Amino acid sequence: MSNITAKMVADLRAATGLGMMECKKALVEAEGNFEKAEEILRIKSGAKAGKLAGRTAAEGVLAYAIEGNAGALVEVNCETDFVAKDAGFVEFANFVAKTAVAKKPATVEELSELVEEERKAIIAKLGENMSVRRFQVIETGNSLTAYIHGALATEGVLVEFKGAEDVARKVGMHIVAAKPQCVAESEVDAELVEKERHIYTQQAIESGKPAEIAAKMVEGRIKKFLAEITLNGQAFVMNPDQTVAQFLKENGAEVISFVRYKVGDGIEKKEVDYAAEVAAAAKV
Repeated sequence: MSNITAKMVADLRAATGLGMMECKKALVEAEGNFEKAEEILRIKSGAKAGKLAGRTAAEGVLAYAIEGNAGALVEVNCETDFVAKDAGFVEFANFVAKTAVAKKPATVEELSELVEEERKAIIAKLGENMSVRRFQVIETGNSLTAYIHGALATEGVLVEFKGAEDVARKVGMHIVAAKPQCVAESEVDAELVEKERHIYTQQAIESGKPAEIAAKMVEGRIKKFLAEITLNGQAFVMNPDQTVAQFLKENGAEVISFVRYKVGDGIEKKEVDYAAEVAAAAKV
């Protein structure tokens, strides 16, 4: 039997969009012949999955599941917003979230393997490439809630909190709208703060301000910067006259952590000229 390398398995998975274990088994069966292995997979799983694997899946939905002291937020991608609205695709995304909570996989690859059969089935039905892009599980002794924004379910948050759930849910809505980077100032990366301090210091020096005044200007700008990127420091969207920290305190609640996703963040979407595609097809 030919030696099957990890790269061979990865390349076959990239070409077919199928699971790693399936790709490895096919390569073993094909004695290392890539084309034969791809053919085996096409026969066993249906041609659609293989043909669609190269397409960019940059649309999709977010889904969450909360079971007891564990919760998960997942992003599942597809190619078009039309399929993203399909009830079957949404059902698959919810299944992925529930699987993440139940099995608590360590990586996206592990979670993808757990839902591979269901993924292939929905691909065969809807005719688009789909993938589990990312997920995060929170296990905690505190409470959990989630908020998914709008009918398209493209922005959402999973919140770990203490206190009343309706209060935490309102803060979850704020998180989606205001996009804080973390909960508190203590969580902000020190290098980021120093970088901002350096920029503000140079700006103050170049403005010709006296050193004492310049130092106060810098500290004021750092304070404003931290308030803008931390949840506790931001003005609460439902009442801008108070900060989120003040809103939480007056309601006897506290946000411990959160996970915020927006579908497609960081994915370069391929621009498709459908008119050109139709014209090209007409010439065949």
